[in-house]
Amino acid sequence: MTQALTQTLPQLLTHEEFMDWYPNDIKRYELHKGVIVEMAPPTGDHENVVGFLTVQLGFQLLQMGLPYRIPKTAFVKPNESTYIPDILLINPNNFVNEPLWRKQSTVTQAASVPLVVEIVSTNWRDDYHDKFGDYEEMGIVEYWIVDYKALGGKKFIGNPKQPTFSVCQLVEDEYQVTKFTGNQLIVSPTFPQLNLTAQHVFDAAVI
Repeated sequence: MTQALTQTLPQLLTHEEFMDWYPNDIKRYELHKGVIVEMAPPTGDHENVVGFLTVQLGFQLLQMGLPYRIPKTAFVKPNESTYIPDILLINPNNFVNEPLWRKQSTVTQAASVPLVVEIVSTNWRDDYHDKFGDYEEMGIVEYWIVDYKALGGKKFIGNPKQPTFSVCQLVEDEYQVTKFTGNQLIVSPTFPQLNLTAQHVFDAAVI
């Protein structure tokens, strides 16, 4: 996710208050534990990776005949936070159980989210700590953390640091993390036919 600029408000907000407040402009905002956070504009490298992975995932959806979709902008509400993932796969078959989808493009149930992807930026702690914990608690079965600039802490990407693609798979209510670097093929439970190395993703940043 892009670098966050926190705005401290006099009181914590609920998701409903946050959505009522959300301005109709080109800026992007998230709600982090009741606090509105303005997201700084993404870099070109960041968007290169987002675009590359979106195309790859779209191809997999067509090949496998899956009903999932990739919305341009949608919110995930795990608890008192509301996030805009860099890439979000949604399952429209569960929208009948999503009270906030039609009006606010917001999903609240793990059954609506087969996969969520965050591209790491300078606020890497959000992706490795806060969102990791919130997506895990919500029960999202697969979460990708794409650290193409090796910005995360050493305990997450090793010492010395190196670009790392982390696949977090929910096993018995906890994420089991598998890390991929260099020319290692990424193994995804949702997309077993994915023929993609970590380096393919990292190289997309500079194309």
